[in-house]
Amino acid sequence: MSSLQKEQYIELSVGAETCAIRIEEIHEIIKMQSITDIPFSRTEIKGVMNLRGKVVCVMSLRNLLGMADESDTRATRIIVVRYQDEYIGLIVDRVSKVTTYSEIHPPTGGHGRHLETFFQGVGQQGENLVGILKLDEILGG
Repeated sequence: MSSLQKEQYIELSVGAETCAIRIEEIHEIIKMQSITDIPFSRTEIKGVMNLRGKVVCVMSLRNLLGMADESDTRATRIIVVRYQDEYIGLIVDRVSKVTTYSEIHPPTGGHGRHLETFFQGVGQQGENLVGILKLDEILGG
């Protein structure tokens, strides 16, 4: 995985968990905005928003990862990613930084379905380990 080591990632937080998304998968990061509810939709779908004339579906990364909702704070952000030729907004608690990892390890088994299914690898920077999200699995599941 040496080619992945040169890639940049955005580190983000949902609850006490820190994760990362490849920067190439991100269209933009915006502050929390008003979201129009979609009746009868799944719990992880929070609604839609208007992003400069485009209707964008907004989902809760907390819910997608099996976590309960929390109230939005001043640090809450929407990460707009491109997935299957559409833009999708992911609500996260906090965006920390842009980073690279010195090593990327494959996800290890034995921690339930989330680790293997939702993470393409584990980035290591010194002693810190951060799960790198696999958007195809999170959004396509």
